[in-house]
Amino acid sequence: MYAVIKTGGKQYRVSPGDLLVVEKLAGEPGAEVSFDQVLMLGDGDVVTVGAPTVAGAAVTATLVETRKGEKVKIFKKIRRQGYRRTRGHRQTETVLRVTAIGDAKWDGVVDLTTKAELNARSRNLKLPEFAVKAEAAPAPAPEAAAEAPKAKKAAAPKAAKAEGEAAPAKKAAPKKAAKKDTDEA
Repeated sequence: MYAVIKTGGKQYRVSPGDLLVVEKLAGEPGAEVSFDQVLMLGDGDVVTVGAPTVAGAAVTATLVETRKGEKVKIFKKIRRQGYRRTRGHRQTETVLRVTAIGDAKWDGVVDLTTKAELNARSRNLKLPEFAVKAEAAPAPAPEAAAEAPKAKKAAAPKAAKAEGEAAPAKKAAPKKAAKKDTDEA
């Protein structure tokens, strides 16, 4: 089964399980996105064409990630005038995994691994932001967590004054020498 949907001013032919890159959509990774602008449905030899959309048809997808696309370079030049300007642009895009078209559901599992993480793995790199997700730090013991704030408070200068100890005095910054005016007339 397949469908033709419209989003972001463009049309896409999708099937359950397809990975789709579209213009930026609002939502967090793992969120369900539904498209109700279905222009055509196809199932083998049976094709339903909408006028302009198919009534009651919907395509459901899971948002995998929102990222920046490939860089586009803009180069402007006016010949013989010494005018050259180079700019760049990266369009934001959303990656979706199509999970259902109408009643036809995809029986796979949606993997929320980002393209940047896959690229890092393929080059055997460990990026800090991905390593933090993989290796969750163990929580400190409740006794050690209770002792840490007490030590912090004892080291504070206000606490030292309260106990009667004198805090070290700050030295004044040295003054700059005045500039001498020498006027020869």
